[in-house]
Amino acid sequence: ASGQHRELLDQVLEVFAVEPDVDLHLMQPGQKLETSFARALVGMSEELSSHRPDILLVEGDTTTVFASALAAFWQACPVGHVEAGLRSGNVRDPFPEEMNRILTGCVADLHFAPTEWSRQNLLKEGIPGEMVPVTGNPVIDALNFAVSKPASPDVHTILKRLEMPLT
Repeated sequence: ASGQHRELLDQVLEVFAVEPDVDLHLMQPGQKLETSFARALVGMSEELSSHRPDILLVEGDTTTVFASALAAFWQACPVGHVEAGLRSGNVRDPFPEEMNRILTGCVADLHFAPTEWSRQNLLKEGIPGEMVPVTGNPVIDALNFAVSKPASPDVHTILKRLEMPLT
């Protein structure tokens, strides 16, 4: 785990009962993109050198995704990009995510597209079709998994306070 978006990360790890083997704890208050990128690049470079994985999977379009993919590329470690091929058509919107998507795609070896539309975007960019399987949307899959779990008593209490029905 990079530690980017700490509050969101901790919630997701709890829902899925996942404990990362390594947490880089990259985020610092008031941190600029340049600092975040540099810390992620160095942190991931050290982890890749230490562990030498067969492949590095990165998901999404954050600055740490691109920094991690670049660190792997520099170390000749194959990169698989989950949620590949999302494109807005404007490199500044959303900023910096759109450029992170594009640059991660430039160094990725495998591109796991969530939809056929995303796959077509990658094919138009010259990525060979055999390197772009459509895998579905991991965010939707995660949401479906989370809502299928029994709600904790805390959730029931919160929903009652909000007067919302639990479906």
